[in-house]
Amino acid sequence: MEATLVRELRDTVDPGYVHDQPSEIISYSYDGTFQQRRPDLAISPASTEEVARIVQIASRERIPIIARGASSGLAGGTIPESGGIILNLARMDRILEIDAANVCVVAQAGVVTLKLQQAVEKAGLCYPPDPASSRQSTIGGNVATNAGGPRCLKYGVTRDYVIGLTVVLASGEILRLGGKITKNATGYQLMQLFVGSEGTLGIVTEAILKLAPLPRARVTAVATFPRLSAASQAVSRIMGSGILPATLELMDGTTINVVEDFLHAGLPREAEALLLLEQDGGDEAVARADVERMAEVCRSLGAAEVTIAASAAERDQLWAARRAVSAALGRLRPNKLGEDIVVPKTAIPEMIEAVREIANRYTLPIPVFGHAGDGNLHPNILFDLRDLDEVRRVESAARDIFRTAIRLGGTLSGEHGIGTLKREFLEEAQGSLAVQVSRSIKRALDPEGLLNPGKVFPTGRGTDGFLADLPTLAGATPG
Repeated sequence: MEATLVRELRDTVDPGYVHDQPSEIISYSYDGTFQQRRPDLAISPASTEEVARIVQIASRERIPIIARGASSGLAGGTIPESGGIILNLARMDRILEIDAANVCVVAQAGVVTLKLQQAVEKAGLCYPPDPASSRQSTIGGNVATNAGGPRCLKYGVTRDYVIGLTVVLASGEILRLGGKITKNATGYQLMQLFVGSEGTLGIVTEAILKLAPLPRARVTAVATFPRLSAASQAVSRIMGSGILPATLELMDGTTINVVEDFLHAGLPREAEALLLLEQDGGDEAVARADVERMAEVCRSLGAAEVTIAASAAERDQLWAARRAVSAALGRLRPNKLGEDIVVPKTAIPEMIEAVREIANRYTLPIPVFGHAGDGNLHPNILFDLRDLDEVRRVESAARDIFRTAIRLGGTLSGEHGIGTLKREFLEEAQGSLAVQVSRSIKRALDPEGLLNPGKVFPTGRGTDGFLADLPTLAGATPG
């Protein structure tokens, strides 16, 4: 990048927040996947106005710009496709206002999700979306991917809580949408275009998020099953019983054993599945009654054991296994392709059985866990990037998983987004007309294609060898 341009960018932010040396930009070259590609430069603004000036410069020079928070994403959404500027929003980490009267919070894009949750809880309020990466992920990233989490079964995903946004457009103009209001039928709902758009339509710098009352009671239980099919049936039966759990999480037998190797928590190694059940609300007795009803469903379908936590400490112990899944899987194989499919709740048993068959067909470990109550499953394909034959089998397994989910009436992603890992399958999931409409919106808002290029949309190279063109941490492209 030309020295004069670098100097101009340095003039837009405080000293020390433009990074262009190889030792500096390497930390901006990867995310939560196995991909890696370096930008030309990274810059860390402190305000919406600084972001706008940077984007104006990038637009003038026709330089790609990729917004990034903690880069904990699992779809390659913040990996530079061909150099460009990484816009690091981590400095924009202020909670600007907690408005208890209007039951909302105003936060900059770089606020860590858990920090926001803890802050509003001190005011007796709750921000329900709780992605597993909440200790690292940022509000801007949550908005960009429409993040979810275990509690979203009852409370909804990020989109359901966004009531206002400040967005910097590709032109550098600042667009403010929504506000501290819960109903808005004024004109097109432009704000929702940016939620889940993965930074391809505009750069979110601030969000107004509605809050909920902080539940006074939480009751948690765990049920273990000797058969995975019985656990899947329990999910369907619970969801059809009139109960709406706060969370209903599933871990299959492979996941249980990997977590037990990691935690040594006494998990039943012989079990094929574990369900984590939770209900919350304003009344302990009502929450406990719901959990007891869910426990009875599990027992009626052959659960070997159902344990209801008797205290907050026991509840935390039950959750420890679920929270440890991602870390534990990293001990089994050096790399993983963490998938994020969604199917109708009634199709969960068939989808899980299909994943087991796919794992056997391609001789790959594919643990399954996730938010079973809303059909959002996370098959994780474990592999070694250095084994090119294994990488080819991973491609085939992932392709079969995607297509099975679509065949069952589901889709490619519930909370991770499309990024680069699923872009070649977008048309299969949405249809060609929907993709054409989406491309038209992209052209209208970003005519030069400078905002996070290469993400979401199919490249035209097809689904055969769809991992082959991705730069990896192993130092070579697989295939």
